[in-house]
Amino acid sequence: MRAKKLARLSLMTAVSFVLLYLASVIPSGKLALTAIAGMTTALGVIESGLTGGFLVWAAAGAVSLILIPSKDSAILYTVFFGIYPVVKSLIERLGKIWLEWILKLAFFAGMLTVCTLVFREFFAAYATGIFSLLTVVYLLGAAVFVIYDIGFSKLIAYYMSRIANRGKKN
Repeated sequence: MRAKKLARLSLMTAVSFVLLYLASVIPSGKLALTAIAGMTTALGVIESGLTGGFLVWAAAGAVSLILIPSKDSAILYTVFFGIYPVVKSLIERLGKIWLEWILKLAFFAGMLTVCTLVFREFFAAYATGIFSLLTVVYLLGAAVFVIYDIGFSKLIAYYMSRIANRGKKN
């Protein structure tokens, strides 16, 4: 049984890596492919618990940061899309929707702040004036994040109701 779980987690890691590689070579699909790669972490959580999801995220993130030539999609996955399913699973165990949303939005704002600080440190000379729009970026980003989270929840529910139980009937 453990070998079967490890094989599934390895497959999820490989799929995540392939999606992140594609995101680095297909510029028009970068954000969508990176977000889809994050779904593999959610599958790891569903199939093997928080540890499984964490392992998929850590392995895919590390391998992507090492092997993918264009690091932006790997960084975005590692900082946000890859770890978010684990964080989401932990937060949604609280059972209080208002608290869950506060914590999810705080996570989003925290990760956006980390990305902004890194961007400012390394690329400030190339992005003069963009930092004056940070309030707009945070507000629009929060709105998009809420839509993303709702859609992500629906995908997880679909997987659990239609796909995850299919193999367990035998």
